Amino acid sequence: MQKTLIINAGSSSLKWQLFEMPAETVLASGMVERISMPGSIFTIKYGDHQKFETTVDNLDQGQAAKMMLTELQRLAVIQSLSEITAVAHRVVAGGETFKHAVEVTPTVLAEIKGLSDFAPLHNPMEAQGIETMAQTLPNVKQYAVFDSQFFTDLPEMNAIYSLPYELTQKYHIRRYGEHGISHGYLTGRAAELLNKPKSDVDLVTLHLGSGASLAAVKNGKAFDTSMGFTPLTGVTMGTRAGDLDPAVLPFLMKELKISDPNEIMMMFNNDSGLLGVSGISPDMREIKAQEQTNPRAKLAIDIFVNRIAKYAGSYLTELHGADAVIFAGGIGEHNAELRQQIITELQVFGVKLDAKLNAAGHEGVISAADSAIKVLLIPTNEELAMVRQVAALQQ
Repeated sequence: MQKTLIINAGSSSLKWQLFEMPAETVLASGMVERISMPGSIFTIKYGDHQKFETTVDNLDQGQAAKMMLTELQRLAVIQSLSEITAVAHRVVAGGETFKHAVEVTPTVLAEIKGLSDFAPLHNPMEAQGIETMAQTLPNVKQYAVFDSQFFTDLPEMNAIYSLPYELTQKYHIRRYGEHGISHGYLTGRAAELLNKPKSDVDLVTLHLGSGASLAAVKNGKAFDTSMGFTPLTGVTMGTRAGDLDPAVLPFLMKELKISDPNEIMMMFNNDSGLLGVSGISPDMREIKAQEQTNPRAKLAIDIFVNRIAKYAGSYLTELHGADAVIFAGGIGEHNAELRQQIITELQVFGVKLDAKLNAAGHEGVISAADSAIKVLLIPTNEELAMVRQVAALQQ
């Protein structure tokens, strides 16, 4: 049987699953949380509900990938690395170059690196991950599946900025989005749960984690999304500022006497968002723990909820309503209190949660019976979506 390893590297986490194909059986899965931070948590789930977990300080992406392969053998999930016949990597920015999954060649890898301006926190790291796996598994084909591909057909009205049109065309300046693999999966799964054809669903999908984005889905296709030219814009995130006035950049350069704009951009990407406002952590769990005693923790949460409600409300408006609002991602799936706070801000649209269903946290409808719009909780499964794309390429 073929075994396909799916690697999903985020800005502060690395998730992976090992599939036996074509049955799509998950042999093992794992996660590394708090990448490159103190107390990095390495977890593997395998076998009959077995679990291995350890903590390693400041575990980076490359170390995490090598540790994963070592532990898969030590735990006897596989006997040899030769059992792995394909490796697929989530790549955030495909720009206008990649509109579907591809096998990684030297040319493709160079193009992924060349698109780093569109995802400075992700593409370089993901390219490094591809190189690491290619060195460790030199005879195994590597594939890239792109987050941006779900948004390549956005209506031009929502895809481009109000810049001189000639510059937009010449330099391909547009809204590329992120988390497209997740938003695409959520769209298909929501259609199943709603018992409607995918082409007939209108949704607002909320992928809320350390990186967070929203999408408006019209007739089963991406219609709008909160992230833009890079993953920096949109709602407040773990370390990313989200939307801000571009004039802040030259202002801070002048006030801080910084000549390189990239230094300020790194601040916007790495030191802002929940971390910057709270002064505590980019991790919502740690901020929530201080919400009642630390005003900055409460402020960070209030801003997070406010920005999400603004985008969700605007999407419900431009869609003229929706079949459902979808919660997903680490925060969206596991924080019932935040789900309630966000939906409370959207009550003008007649949307309501069922308190018991929301607290239970199971996949499916969590809205009240009299809610004007359904609310669904769907644990996203980017890895399943990715392995299916890779399988299609191998046929």
